[in-house]
Amino acid sequence: MPLIPSEVAIAGVYFPPLLFAAILGTVAAIVTAFALNRYRLSRFFYYPPVVFLALAVIYTGLIGTFIIPV
Repeated sequence: MPLIPSEVAIAGVYFPPLLFAAILGTVAAIVTAFALNRYRLSRFFYYPPVVFLALAVIYTGLIGTFIIPV
């Protein structure tokens, strides 16, 4: 049976693992958005903030599924 974290305790405060997946997903989306802006690929999107939001959701789902099992 794989070890599935139910919560993480930091200084006596319990955090859900989905919070860490969301933080990592948002950071990955920021890095991707920075790369898209750097290479001027974001000009091909109609509304780049929605693309950023979609990337954050996709990355959070992938990290929550494969790296930090929620």
